[in-house]
Amino acid sequence: MEILKIRKLSEDAIIPFYAHPGDAGLDLFSVEEITIEPGKRKLVATGISIELPKNTEAQVRPRSGLALKYGVTVLNSPGTIDEGYRGEIKVILINHGEEAFKINKGDKIAQMVIMPVLTVDVKEVDMLNDSERGEGGFGSTGRK
Repeated sequence: MEILKIRKLSEDAIIPFYAHPGDAGLDLFSVEEITIEPGKRKLVATGISIELPKNTEAQVRPRSGLALKYGVTVLNSPGTIDEGYRGEIKVILINHGEEAFKINKGDKIAQMVIMPVLTVDVKEVDMLNDSERGEGGFGSTGRK
């Protein structure tokens, strides 16, 4: 098992954890009180920094309950935290709901999934191999 090193930057920070065995995401928590008005976005601090295992990234993803109940989601989902980043983890939240959404210290605001990363050599070519799909995209397979 790999180790995710976590440093608390704030006394109020909560170390991320899996809520249930087998969960994919570690819960991330706010260290500040913020209100997000409808249609607005805010950067929410977690009070932690991390050191990821080699060849991994952390993906910051929305919480389904916040999205369903309040219309609050992660704006750049999934947000990517690169292996070499050592700054504070912050989450861009947007309120698509109809009412202001208040975040309290200690509230769960997002989840963080640790994923392997494949690095590649980049090579410019004149032609690409054909595929069954070809250049079809943006609804090319129909509505159903």
